[in-house]
Amino acid sequence: MEAKKVWFVTGASKGLGFELVKKLLSDGFKVAATSRTVESLTDAFGEVSENFLPLSMNITDNNDVKSALDKTVEHFGNVDVIVNNAGYGQLGTLEELSDAEARANFDVNVFGTLNVIRNAMPYLRAQKSGNIFNISSVGGYYGGFPGWGVYCSTKFAVAGFTEALAEEARDFGIHATVVYPAYFRTDFLTKDSVKTPENSIEAYEAARNSEKAHLDEINGNQPNDPVKAADVLIQISKEENPPVHLLLGVGAPEFLNNKIEAITKDAKNWEDLTLSTGI
Repeated sequence: MEAKKVWFVTGASKGLGFELVKKLLSDGFKVAATSRTVESLTDAFGEVSENFLPLSMNITDNNDVKSALDKTVEHFGNVDVIVNNAGYGQLGTLEELSDAEARANFDVNVFGTLNVIRNAMPYLRAQKSGNIFNISSVGGYYGGFPGWGVYCSTKFAVAGFTEALAEEARDFGIHATVVYPAYFRTDFLTKDSVKTPENSIEAYEAARNSEKAHLDEINGNQPNDPVKAADVLIQISKEENPPVHLLLGVGAPEFLNNKIEAITKDAKNWEDLTLSTGI
């Protein structure tokens, strides 16, 4: 019987990460789970065991991330699957958000994920195998949501560097997948999780309406089940040739189609100018 893989999951105390760790442990996988506090993990999943290693980790601190991965390999002997799930939503138009607010969102969603990749790759390269799942969003390929520009741009970045990583890691037998979840019924949109602009500008009516809709109407009514999303990730990890791009959830294809249609329309309408630059 094939040995169960060792998973390293960030942002494991809530949302998709929580449901994934819960499912993995119930299926007999070995899991290193990270969050800002160990207590949030032990309260949910129990103490350190042969199959479970809870770790406090500051994802924006490269040395802390390295230490967490070193402890994972020390505890389990190896690591096979990396899930970069840690992140948060930042609401606010580009004019509203301060430099500090924008950078903080990039520090966690983008540079935090890069910290994990940077420190996981030496282990995966040495064993010439592994899977890396980088959790993006439908907002990582379609950014037409007023008031979500900075958040979407972080998820565009995750998608972009995952595509490059897939090519860089291929020769080492490592698979990289960018996951684009649609709306899942997690606590992502709760007022305690998503951040709103410190200095809002009321003139941005569309952004305020979007903010209200997400926090008051969409939250709690999302059409997708995070438990089923966990099942999908486990299944993909077993595939010999997993996808580089994974759309996840009801609604995800529609957002993709909107983006394709918008780009195609602009390309056709402005094709004469596009081609006018040739020598």
